[in-house]
Amino acid sequence: MSLFGKFLGVGGATSASRVLGFVREAMIAAALGAGPVADAFYAALRFPNLFRRLFAEGAFNSAFVPIFAKEVEANGEDSAAQFAGEVFSVLTLVLVVFSAAALAFMPFLAATVIAPAFQDTPEKFDLTVLLARIMFPYLTAMSLVAMLSGVLNSFRKYFLAALAPVLLNIVLIGVLLAALRYGWDQRGIGVALAIGVVLAGLLQLGLLVYGLIRLGFRFKPQRPRLTPQVRRLLGLAAPAALTGGIVQINLVIGQIIASQQDGAIALLNYADRIYQLPLGVIGIAIGVVLLPELARALGANEQKTALTLQNRSLEFGLGLTVPAAVALALTPVPFIAVIYERGAFSADTTQAAAGALAAFAIGLPSFVLIKVLQPGFFAREDMRTPMWFSLVSLIVNAGGSLAMFPLIGHVGIAAATSLAGWVNAILLGVTLWRRHHFRPSPETIRRTAMILVCSAIMGLALYGAWSYSRETFLASGILVRAGIAMGLIAISMLIYFGLAIATGAIDRSMLQRSMTRQRTAKGGES
Repeated sequence: MSLFGKFLGVGGATSASRVLGFVREAMIAAALGAGPVADAFYAALRFPNLFRRLFAEGAFNSAFVPIFAKEVEANGEDSAAQFAGEVFSVLTLVLVVFSAAALAFMPFLAATVIAPAFQDTPEKFDLTVLLARIMFPYLTAMSLVAMLSGVLNSFRKYFLAALAPVLLNIVLIGVLLAALRYGWDQRGIGVALAIGVVLAGLLQLGLLVYGLIRLGFRFKPQRPRLTPQVRRLLGLAAPAALTGGIVQINLVIGQIIASQQDGAIALLNYADRIYQLPLGVIGIAIGVVLLPELARALGANEQKTALTLQNRSLEFGLGLTVPAAVALALTPVPFIAVIYERGAFSADTTQAAAGALAAFAIGLPSFVLIKVLQPGFFAREDMRTPMWFSLVSLIVNAGGSLAMFPLIGHVGIAAATSLAGWVNAILLGVTLWRRHHFRPSPETIRRTAMILVCSAIMGLALYGAWSYSRETFLASGILVRAGIAMGLIAISMLIYFGLAIATGAIDRSMLQRSMTRQRTAKGGES
C-alpha cells in the first residue's frame, strides 16, 4: 500500500474516534456545561493523560518502535519476542509502583499540579481528587496499549491500534445515555464517567492483545531486569517521553493557570476537542506511519527513499491541515454552536469557547509539522535534540500564558500553546535543514506555496459566506444551524480542493491511487 494509503487507513480509524468524541463531548457539555463537575472531571482526566503521553505514547512511538523494528529485521521474531517480554515486565513494574504512589499522594498532586486554584472551592477540589484516583489506573492500561501498538506498527499493522480509542468514546457515550435515562445528578455523572474511563482502558488493552494473537506474534513476560536492550530503550525513551508529551505538558501548564478562572478548563477542553479532529486524522496518521517507514529506509541506507517519505508527508500534512486551520480560525462559532450549544451549554459559552478554538487553530499546522519533522530525529535515534526544542517551547508556552492570561483570559492560554507549537516546529525544521537530513524538494516547496494561496482564497470566500449567514444562524434552531454549517463546509471544500487540484497543490494522481488502494485493501490494514 502507498504511503498516502497508509495515512488514509490510520486517519480513517482515528476520524471514527474523533467523530464519536464529538458526540461524547456534546453529551458531556449538555449534562455538565462548564460547571464545577466538568472542571473537576477534565482536570482529573488530564493528569493520567499527561503521563500516558510522557511515559507511554511518546516514549514508545519514538524509542521502542525503531529498536523493535531493527530487532525483527536483524535477529528475527524470536529475538524480538524476547525483547518485548523484557520491556513488558519492566514497564508493568514501573507502572504499578508509580500508580500506587500517585494514588497515595493524589491530594498533594491535585493541590500542586492538577489544579491548585481549586483549593479555593473545597467541594470541587475534593471531587477532583476522587475522580483522579478513580481514573489513574487508566494510565497503566494505556501504557501497555501503547507498547502493544508499537509492536503492531512495527509489523506494519496500523489499523487496529488506531481504532482502539473508539472504545473509550463508546463506553462514555453509554455512561451518558444511562445518566440521561435514570436522571443522575451531576456529581454522579462525573463519578460514572471516571469509572467508564478505566473500563475503556481495559477494553482497549484486550483489543490489542487480540491483535497480537491474530498477527501470530506472542511474547512471555519475564522477571523484570535491566538487560542491555532495556537499558538502551530507557536511555532513548527518557528524552523521547518528554518530547512526545509536549502538547500535553503545554495543556497542563495552561490548565494550572486556567484554574484561576471558573469554567476556563472546560472551555479549553471543548475547543481542544474540535481542533483535535484534523490533528488526529492527519497528524497522528503521519506520526504513526512515518516513523517505522523512515526507520526502515534509513536502516537500509536508502537516503532517497527517506527524503521522498518526508516530502510526501509534508505535502499531505500541510495540504489538509492549512485549510482546516483557516476555517477554524475564521469561523469557530458555527462549529462550537452546532456541536455543543444545548442544555447547560449557552450561547455565551459558545462565544467563550469559540475564542479559544480560533487561537488553537492558528497553531494547528505547527503541530502537524512537528509530527512530520520529529521522526527525522527519532529514526536516527537522536532523542535529545527534539527534547531540548521541547523544553524551549515549554518556556515559550508558560511565559506566553502568564503574559496573556491577565489580558484575554483562557484565549491567551490557547494562543500561547499555538505560539509554542510554532517555535518547536521552526527549530526542528531549521536543524534538519542545517544537518542536511531533510531539505524539501523544489516540487514540495512549490506545492506548499500553492497550498497557502488556495487556503487564503478559500478563507476569504468562507468568511464572506459566514458574514452573510451569521444573523440567520444565530436566530435559528439546531436543524437550520446544522444546515448552514454543512453548507459552509461544502463551500470551503469545493473551493479549496478545486483550486488545489487545478494548481497542482495536491497531487491528483497520487490521491486517486491511494484512495483506490484503500478501498480495495482487505481488512483495512497495511
